[in-house]
Amino acid sequence: MWVWILGAILLALVLITIYDLTQKKHAILRNYPLIGHLRYILESFGPELRQYIVTGNSEERPFSRDQRRWVYSSAKEQNNYFGFGTDNDLEIAPNTLVIKPAIFPYPEPQKGDDDYDPLHPVACSKILGEARGRRHAFRPESVFFISAMSFGSLSAAAVEAMNRGVAIAGGLHNTGEGGIAPHHDHGGDLIWQLGTGYFGARDEDGHFSMDELLERVNAYPVRAIEIKLSQGAKPGRGGVLPAEKISAEIAAIRGIPMGKDCISPSGHSAFHDVDSMLDFVESIADATGLPVGIKSAIGESAFWEELAAEMAKGDRGVDFINIDGGEGGTGAAPLVFTDHVALPFKLGFSRVYHIFARYDLTDDIVFMGAGRLGFPESSLLAFAMGADMVGVAREAMLAIGCIQAQRCHTGHCPAGVATQNKWLMRGLDPTSKAARLANYLVTLRKEVMWLTRAVGVAHPAEVHLEHFEILDECFGSRSPRQIFGYPEKHIEIPSWRQPGVPAHMTRKDHKERLDAERSEPVAEPAE
Repeated sequence: MWVWILGAILLALVLITIYDLTQKKHAILRNYPLIGHLRYILESFGPELRQYIVTGNSEERPFSRDQRRWVYSSAKEQNNYFGFGTDNDLEIAPNTLVIKPAIFPYPEPQKGDDDYDPLHPVACSKILGEARGRRHAFRPESVFFISAMSFGSLSAAAVEAMNRGVAIAGGLHNTGEGGIAPHHDHGGDLIWQLGTGYFGARDEDGHFSMDELLERVNAYPVRAIEIKLSQGAKPGRGGVLPAEKISAEIAAIRGIPMGKDCISPSGHSAFHDVDSMLDFVESIADATGLPVGIKSAIGESAFWEELAAEMAKGDRGVDFINIDGGEGGTGAAPLVFTDHVALPFKLGFSRVYHIFARYDLTDDIVFMGAGRLGFPESSLLAFAMGADMVGVAREAMLAIGCIQAQRCHTGHCPAGVATQNKWLMRGLDPTSKAARLANYLVTLRKEVMWLTRAVGVAHPAEVHLEHFEILDECFGSRSPRQIFGYPEKHIEIPSWRQPGVPAHMTRKDHKERLDAERSEPVAEPAE
């Protein structure tokens, strides 16, 4: 009898192993059959364990358990609600962000309304490239986009999943500085990032090549070009792709040798100051017709002052500015750079925005932001500070299966996201993970719109800093407007809530009444 029992157990284990190896839903189980089930078993009663002997829900970094759980459940279309109230101590936690709801919130659109859509699209409030008259100016259909992550730092399957997910949910996919790969060509529109290595747009000597640029712009769905000056993970240094992550395909796409680390220069060879950079921007914009912008982490302010002064002259300029916070970073970087170089997003963004506001240029530029902003409350504050679009990177990695193992720099990512190991990559199915990324993006937009309407406005661009307070440890609070030095902004009551409009009247009722009033004939004045 014991032989039969043992045989049945072994048979069951073999069947489970075969199932794990062939299923495409869970990358961990596909890469680690049988053993991978331990993770899900431990995860199932993790809250009970953590309550007594492990870390709390808000303690881990860079993303807490609560944040990861919200992303995972949103991506899987599971219940992403949390019960029994907040477990954050709002009375003693400094820098806690509080969103101030309106007594009369903006109503949710209903079926039949012009702005009703189940995918919750939230278009950018500005037209990218319009101010400078670019031939291919366009309005981004989503205020959220996939921030820069290169093929090389990410696996082919991960890049494909993200591009497919963007195609489903709407938005833009930033290629990262590694160049455009075939894995970027699955329906999602691209922002092509040009780093200091000019990968995909370089000659044999590694210098920028306009001919190579135009060849790929014509071959792929590139909607904008981003010149990377620096990034949050390692500002002041070029990108690093470890040798163990460089495959023959990556080497061919980038035009680099195999067997040695790919380290981009710390600075650009195509320009050396603001004046030559603007010439470079305009040359690309003239040749392609595309909007051209820059991305940077923030340190000294002299560059931004000079850039704003030059743009104020009116003949040259960038179409967008993407500010990366020092808390950002998806790849390999020296610890001292990740921990101590570049300002965090809120400080860096506000300083740059103030400079361009003094020159009255903020309406001519699409401002983007990145750096752990892929959560509803964080992105809403970014919009209030002046961002027109928000990029998500590590949050997108979580959505397609990243478990925050923090082994991105080793080439041994267990989820198949940040690796070139073929066995580990096979665990990540691009089709199913694309759906999860789309679910995450749709949920993020949906909950941002919940918050937007909760404070009484219709679009994130209308949210301002008076809709927030930041708590301190002494039972006090301050407005972010005061903390970050923004000028006061008059708070307008939405037109459908103006005095004289009945309290029970909906936004749609009020619109119909206004339309009826406009259609009434105007009486002729008496002689």
